[in-house]
Amino acid sequence: MPLSRRNFLKLIGCSTLASCTLGASVFNSDKPYIREAKYYNKLNNNIVECLLCPNKCLLREGVRGDCRVRINQNGQLKTLVYGRLCSLNNDPIEKKPLYHFLPGEKAISIATPGCNLRCKFCQNHSISQTRPEDISTKYISSEKLISTANQYNSPIIAYTYSEPTIFYEYMYDTARIESDLKHVMISAGFIEEKPLKELCQVLDGIKIDLKSFSDKFYRDLVSGRLDPILRTLKTIHESNTWLEIVYLVIPTHNDNMDEIKQMCDWILKNLGPDVPLHFTRFHSSYLMKNLPPTPLKTLNNAYRVAREAGLHYVYIGNVPDHKGANTFCPQCGKELITRRGFLVGGNQLKDGKCPECGTEIAGVWH
Repeated sequence: MPLSRRNFLKLIGCSTLASCTLGASVFNSDKPYIREAKYYNKLNNNIVECLLCPNKCLLREGVRGDCRVRINQNGQLKTLVYGRLCSLNNDPIEKKPLYHFLPGEKAISIATPGCNLRCKFCQNHSISQTRPEDISTKYISSEKLISTANQYNSPIIAYTYSEPTIFYEYMYDTARIESDLKHVMISAGFIEEKPLKELCQVLDGIKIDLKSFSDKFYRDLVSGRLDPILRTLKTIHESNTWLEIVYLVIPTHNDNMDEIKQMCDWILKNLGPDVPLHFTRFHSSYLMKNLPPTPLKTLNNAYRVAREAGLHYVYIGNVPDHKGANTFCPQCGKELITRRGFLVGGNQLKDGKCPECGTEIAGVWH
C-alpha cells in the first residue's frame, strides 16, 4: 500500500508540509534531533575532528562540517538531523535499484537533509545540498519508523535519497532494533572504514554508487576521491551485507569503455563475479543540464564489456522496457526475473536457484 504525501503528513501530525518546518533555531539541546555524534576526536582549543567520512573535517566552535549537518557545539560534535526526515515514501525496492534483494517488495524510504559530497549531477540536490533548517522536516523516532513500515506491510526500510552516511546515528540505531524488517542503505560510499564495519553488522543490504573509475572525475565533479569508495566496496564485500553497484554513465565524462573495462576487471578481482552491476542512463540535472541523455548504444557497449569481463549479473537502468533490466541465469541463460520499470513481471526462481539448471543465484530472496 503506497504511503501518499497526505498520509505522510497525517502520520507526522501536520496539516501541510509548511507546518512541518522546525525553523532556523536548531541549536537547543532539547530538540529531539540534536544528538551527540559518533566518531570524532576532541582536540585542543575546543576543536573537534569528525572521523565519520574521509573529509575528516576540523571544526572550531559553532562551525559545521562539509555535510552541513554536523556541528561543533561546546566542544562536542553534534548531529542536527537525528530522525529529522525530509522525505518518506513507500517505494519498490527495484527503484533503489536493488535487483537481487527481495524482488517486488516495497521499502519505506527515508532521508534527512545533507550530504558529504558535492556531485554536480545530483538528482536530489534540493535535499542533499541544503542545511536542515532551510527545508521542511519532521522528527520521527526509530520506533515510529519501524511501526510505519509494519503498518504499510513493507518488509524493508531503505535509507536513501540524500546520503545516509550523514545521518549515521539514526540509521544505525533504527537498524539495530530487533524486528522482522530488513534494512538497506543507498549510498555513495564515502565513509571511513571503522563506522562502515559497525554499520555492516546491522544492515542487510547496501547499494553503492560508483560514480567513476577515475580519481580526477571524483575530485572535479564530486568533490571526493576514488580510493575511499573502492575501500568501502571491499569492506562491504568482506562482511555479510548484500552489495550491489550502480554506475551512472555520463556522456563525455565517465563513458570511456577502456576505463569501464578497468573497473569491471577490478570488480571481478576484488569482489567476485556475483556482485550485480547496474549501468544507468544519465538525464540532465542540477549543474550539468547541458549534456544529453546517455545514448542507448553506450549503455549496451558498457553491458557487453562487463559481461565479457566475467561479471554474472549486469543490468541497464533508466531505459523503459529494456531487456537489460531482467535477471538471467549465468549458467544456462534462462530468463529468471522480468522487470518493466520498477515492477516485477515474473520471478521464476525456486529457492534462490535457476529452475532450469539448478544454479544458485546470488542474492537475498527470502
